[in-house]
Amino acid sequence: MSTTNYPSRALGALGAGARAGREGETPPGRAWIPRVRLNRIVAPLGLLAIWQLVNAIGLISASKLPPPTKVVSTALNLITTNSPAYGTLQHALLVSLGRFAGGFALGAGAALILAVLAGLSRLGEDAIDPLMQMLRTLPLFGLVPVFIVWFGIGQLPKLLLIALGTAIPLYLNTFAGIRSVDGRLGELGQVLGLSRWERLRYIILPGALPETLVGLRQSLGVAWLSLVVAEQLNTNAGLGFMINQATQFLQNDVIFVALLVYTILGLLTDWLVRLVERRALAWRRGLVVR
Repeated sequence: MSTTNYPSRALGALGAGARAGREGETPPGRAWIPRVRLNRIVAPLGLLAIWQLVNAIGLISASKLPPPTKVVSTALNLITTNSPAYGTLQHALLVSLGRFAGGFALGAGAALILAVLAGLSRLGEDAIDPLMQMLRTLPLFGLVPVFIVWFGIGQLPKLLLIALGTAIPLYLNTFAGIRSVDGRLGELGQVLGLSRWERLRYIILPGALPETLVGLRQSLGVAWLSLVVAEQLNTNAGLGFMINQATQFLQNDVIFVALLVYTILGLLTDWLVRLVERRALAWRRGLVVR
């Protein structure tokens, strides 16, 4: 069979795929608008109702499990009042967000670079992957005393703890995504005359994107969990500091406020990644559950 017109046939196939993708695209202006699914809030509202009911009928003492109404009033008080013990909720939130952003950026950047190096090179895999697999098996929170000895009790060990929690899931998923890209696509890129950088940009990274976004969602969850632990290390501001202070004063309502803020932040960042996923992977058609 003659292969003289193979590049043109390949380009035609790519063009057909692009046209098919465009036919299934979300209409302009609506790609970033999430569909409202009110049934998704039924379970959280039901949980809040049960929580309030448990307190109303006296099954659990309000000092042990403060009702939602008490948690909301405490949150409003922390927002409007600069408490000598806690400061304000918004200041604690900003401090925690700063720590989270610094640690997450450090961990995510390192994970992506290492995953690309290990995924594209056998030498890189032999040098990087065994070390990452070793780190994966270490108990993350067991490293806290080691980090204190090595780096003290300042900001650095907190950022490194968040970065390490971020890096492992993102590296593993991105590495797996790169290795799962169909090798025939790389051969097609060579036939079309694409350079190594162009094959990385237009074939490998887009092909690994679904697994990378899954790893990103996992990393965000671990990063928030790492932040909770990191802020127990001799902090004087932040949500973790509020939890420490509230523990000393036996104020469970303040602890629940901080925990709910952590939860809301985690859900918000996960929702943002899902929006990016919906936009970036608009070409992928999965199982539709009705």
